[in-house]
Amino acid sequence: MCGIVGYIGMQEAYPILIKGLKRLEYRGYDSAGVALIGDNGKLNVYKAKGKVAELEAFVRDKDISGTIGIAHTRWATHGEPCTENAHPHYSSSENLALIHNGIIENYSTLKSKLQDQGFSFRSSTDTEVLVQLVEYIQQTNQIDLITAVQLALRQVIGAYAIAIIEKQHPDEIIVARKSSPLVVGIGKDEFFLASDATPIIEYTDQVIYLEDEEICHIRRGKELKIVNLHNVEKKHTIEQVTLSLGQIEKGGYPHFMIKEIMDQPACMMDCMRGRINVEASNIVLSAIIDNKDKLLSARRFIIVACGTSWHAGLIGKHLIESFCRIPVEVEYASEFRYRNPVVSEDDVVIAISQSGETADTLAAVELAKQKGAFIYGICNAIGASIPRATHTGSYIHVGPEIGVASTKAFTGQVAVLTMLALTLAREKGTIDEDTFRTVLKEFSRIPEQMQQVLALNDKIAELSKIFTYAHNFIYLGRGYSYPVALEGALKLKEISYIHAEGYPAAEMKHGPIALIDAEMPVVVLATKNRLYEKVLSNVQEIKARKGRVIALITEGDTVMPGIADFCIELPDLPECLTPLISTLPLQLLAYHIAVCKGLDVDQPRNLAKSVTVE
Repeated sequence: MCGIVGYIGMQEAYPILIKGLKRLEYRGYDSAGVALIGDNGKLNVYKAKGKVAELEAFVRDKDISGTIGIAHTRWATHGEPCTENAHPHYSSSENLALIHNGIIENYSTLKSKLQDQGFSFRSSTDTEVLVQLVEYIQQTNQIDLITAVQLALRQVIGAYAIAIIEKQHPDEIIVARKSSPLVVGIGKDEFFLASDATPIIEYTDQVIYLEDEEICHIRRGKELKIVNLHNVEKKHTIEQVTLSLGQIEKGGYPHFMIKEIMDQPACMMDCMRGRINVEASNIVLSAIIDNKDKLLSARRFIIVACGTSWHAGLIGKHLIESFCRIPVEVEYASEFRYRNPVVSEDDVVIAISQSGETADTLAAVELAKQKGAFIYGICNAIGASIPRATHTGSYIHVGPEIGVASTKAFTGQVAVLTMLALTLAREKGTIDEDTFRTVLKEFSRIPEQMQQVLALNDKIAELSKIFTYAHNFIYLGRGYSYPVALEGALKLKEISYIHAEGYPAAEMKHGPIALIDAEMPVVVLATKNRLYEKVLSNVQEIKARKGRVIALITEGDTVMPGIADFCIELPDLPECLTPLISTLPLQLLAYHIAVCKGLDVDQPRNLAKSVTVE
């Protein structure tokens, strides 16, 4: 959730670190800081509550010299957001400075032991406990820094990605990780480190992804060395990052979120490229080709995910059960991992995560693997922890998603689930060839259908102005549209701070209808399908109670416009494909309402892009 950046080389470190922190702002944070070993040999730590701009203002008259440094953006876990709790943290002697992503679960026990040894603490964080522990071990045993880090981390329970520098050794950085991502970039006579690749792609596309309980000893002008906690050397291959600088810039848009909404037609084409042939008569997913027997013989599928990815999983359940006739359960990863679930070797677990680093989903994967299940990952970030932990899987290939509120990753996940369901159904013989080709042909046209919907942006922007007053929203849908209603409500909550709930439309009469009055906007997904008449009845019940209805309808519908207050027309598609289209107006509605309210769309309060801690 927090952001890590580091540099050692021949360039001035501070500009690289600050630019890197700005590239990581999308992850969500409440404070920022930097540590530099200056040209005079002093270890300088500067911190500020708030945005990176506050840190820049604070250091304006400070010594920011030095060609080695580490920097951090913090999302508060232990201790409130304030300058004292911001990273980096000094050791007691101010000889060491450390930054940390993750949570040290046994920090309280470790802190008590250190206090008994005479250590005092400036902050209320778990991170300061770790840097003090490293110094205590180093001083007590008269050992070098990397050995002290190894010994300290053996005592730690929890998750961490850390970087630590030492005043007496200005040519070295020690980094380590467990259950929290960390990437090391390799340049010409210089090294970079970051919590993901976005801060370093301007300088290098050659990276190493550290594995759990690995420590990397980075020395200026020398090859890096990777060992585990017991000092056994580990070998790694250098990987090439395909990320481009243009992908992580706004490209003229006011916010990343609107850019990423508008990017979805192109992203959908990238997701399909190489998988659907020109004639739209065949799908090729290498993960299915290589693991066909295991997937086709599955007793059931279990989808584990969090947040928006969980909503995509609900659509995946509908697709797989409808087309493949395989039972599917959809689980919140955070509940699955602690429930002692019944999982067998005959089960396939599908783990969905945009970042590939979601802590609960990663833990659910490890639990399912221990129970013998076959794991299929659906992720966006290449080289992330979940793709490396699964047996096989598919990338969604929608490019980096910077806005905290997920948009293009959702449609990418649904697209991969659609291709997965259609391919498995064809292999199982549970879908006839005519239906397969009809659905696939329409699926291949989704990018142009998305363009048609996104052309409604100005209309939706005007509509949003009417609803900035609202304190609550209800979203209703049935069948494939119910998860879209949940996702639409989540988007509104995330960025506009308006309370919103999604329900199956038929459940409205079982409680939520009590909330309907003239002040309650209700968004209804009412596209033409086998349940259209029932949804129409729900809309009439809402209007009878003076509710205000925004209806998403199929183009050419002449009935709903006579009932609903506002209608947004969508292309006519097979019911199973409507989520790929109907989610777009809901993304735009949430975005424009938040903009009208003057809110920070890309960095909503209290949220982080990648939830890498519990």
